[in-house]
Amino acid sequence: MSEPVMRRTQADRVVGLSRAPALRVHSPIAKALSLCSVLSVLMFTSAPLQAASDDVSQYSVVSARAQQSLLLDVASLGKRVVTVGARGHILYSDDNGASWVQAKVPTKQMLTAVFFIDDSHGWAVGHDAQILASTDGGATWVKQFEDLEREEGAPFLDVWFKDRNNGYVVGAYGALLETTDGGANWTDISDRMGNEDLYHLNAIVEVKDSGLFAVGEQGVMFRSPDWGQTWETIKGPYEGSLFGALGTDEAGALLVYGLRGHLFRSADFGTTWQAITLNTANNGPLEFGLADGNRLADGSIVVVGHGGTVLKSTDNGRNFSVTNRADRLSLAGVAAMENGNLILVGQGGVHAAAPTGADLGQQ
Repeated sequence: MSEPVMRRTQADRVVGLSRAPALRVHSPIAKALSLCSVLSVLMFTSAPLQAASDDVSQYSVVSARAQQSLLLDVASLGKRVVTVGARGHILYSDDNGASWVQAKVPTKQMLTAVFFIDDSHGWAVGHDAQILASTDGGATWVKQFEDLEREEGAPFLDVWFKDRNNGYVVGAYGALLETTDGGANWTDISDRMGNEDLYHLNAIVEVKDSGLFAVGEQGVMFRSPDWGQTWETIKGPYEGSLFGALGTDEAGALLVYGLRGHLFRSADFGTTWQAITLNTANNGPLEFGLADGNRLADGSIVVVGHGGTVLKSTDNGRNFSVTNRADRLSLAGVAAMENGNLILVGQGGVHAAAPTGADLGQQ
């Protein structure tokens, strides 16, 4: 997930709202800590954009170029791949990325993350503190939640579900929301985390046989051994922003990653950490920021980031190969297709790639 870029549009209602006491408010700040170079500045827009009042205007505009627009996350569910991004665009492919269909989506705001619990049920989150849900594999979506009063529409940045009913969303200014009914109602439980400085939370993930783990700006880390009911602050190995985390196939093991190629591995649910060395083929240590990662069906791990960076591990994150794609476009998400190739998303939209991350035909 990226550090948030603040944009706001007017909307007509708040959906499924259940809130704990209001968060303490930060003054506006600016940071150059994004994952995609086109999202390099955190900013607040002083003049809200005015949206038309009719229902059609609230839906993402169908565009023949949606496949080439900025996309920020992607998920694989059976034979289908679903990706989300700018202007409320959600697209899906059922033919290994050869063609894409634009879904009907009730927002024009940037969507930052998508998560599916099975082949049908999924959720997407984004700006204006919006949460969308789908029950048909991403073909159509409904808006479950939005909160325009949350720091001028500050975005949600990641979403995770344990099953069809129980899930969590994290985001800007320490946002942590919970649902126990599939998203019909969402409750703000940010005070459970003890994030007194309201650091942005960029990712929330499951760690095998251990619990949940969340990371964010300035290297903050939180873990929950009881799957979100209580949270413990962890002293991390790095004070720069962490943009992602990923559990491995080993119990208690996870990876965290962020600015300037920093990637760390823990085998004990975050108690201790080992820095993972990442060397490029010809230019020494990797210094591109790392944005997102995925554990594939074959057990391998792929992490992507700035400069067309694609990292791959076949030993649960102990070692990685490093590929920098020729186009050097920043990447924000990765998923595997049914045929074993990769779908990479980010600048320039969708990119089909070989299992190494290289362009097809060049691996």
